[in-house]
Amino acid sequence: MWQSLLGQLISGDVKALARSISFVEAEQPGYKDFMEALPLNGTPKIIGITGPPGAGKSTLTDRLIGELVNAGNKVAVLCVDPSSPFNLGALLGDRIRMSQWYTHPSVFIRSLATRGAMGGLHPKIIEISDLLKAAAYDYIIVETVGVGQSEIEIAGLADVTVVVLVPEAGDEIQTMKAGLMEIADIFVVNKSDRPDASAFVKNLRSMLAPAFSNRLRELPIIATVAQEGKGTGELVTAIEQILKDPIANEKKSWLLTEKLYQLIQKERMQNIDKAVIKKEIEKAATNEGFNLYRLLLPYRVS
Repeated sequence: MWQSLLGQLISGDVKALARSISFVEAEQPGYKDFMEALPLNGTPKIIGITGPPGAGKSTLTDRLIGELVNAGNKVAVLCVDPSSPFNLGALLGDRIRMSQWYTHPSVFIRSLATRGAMGGLHPKIIEISDLLKAAAYDYIIVETVGVGQSEIEIAGLADVTVVVLVPEAGDEIQTMKAGLMEIADIFVVNKSDRPDASAFVKNLRSMLAPAFSNRLRELPIIATVAQEGKGTGELVTAIEQILKDPIANEKKSWLLTEKLYQLIQKERMQNIDKAVIKKEIEKAATNEGFNLYRLLLPYRVS
């Protein structure tokens, strides 16, 4: 019964947390009651890590885990990977960079697949985040796929969104500029030991200057070499500063509105069977003067 699973989750049982995520992901019988009964008293901070492929997000996340754990925090990490085109599972190549944390008692790591969801996030990301909140983690790090205009979802989910770039991304920034302006709270220029890194930081700062006038605070730009752990302390300081002085996030309301809309849509559609509709169409299509819209009549909401 889900009641037993819920009790184990609240008590801090890591295995129960893993089973709870699978339980909700698979939408097993009772999962709706399970979510309704979930206590959401905890206030963990959600850190979103995003950026183009190859920017070093996983290595940076690995270092960020270390900084937070060494400060005495419990950290949960959700790694949202591209889906396999064959089985919709996650491609787990980057997780090897966090292998040292898999057995650490203060760290929980779960890989998730986007499964075709827009915005680079898992379709059950809000529910899974709530499960982690109930499990009393201090920080939740969400590392997601890619970056761009559709990535507004990570900004809606996270309390602070970190966009990771590399010095060679100059031309790429020009094409992604509008999306970056919308989602970034902090920019990280990773692999900053590469040639022209300082020039890239300077150009990025000047490129962002027009956007500063529309914000209550200037966007921090942190230079890091995640492979060597350089700059990650400064990144944690910048994250903590933003978390202490939060700005109302309209995108969060947008994300929750969209999620509730999808839940309502799914609830209304649950009694409609495509196989039954197909049989109705096959029967009606043999009649002269077949009109598809007349088949809609029994399903109309008055």
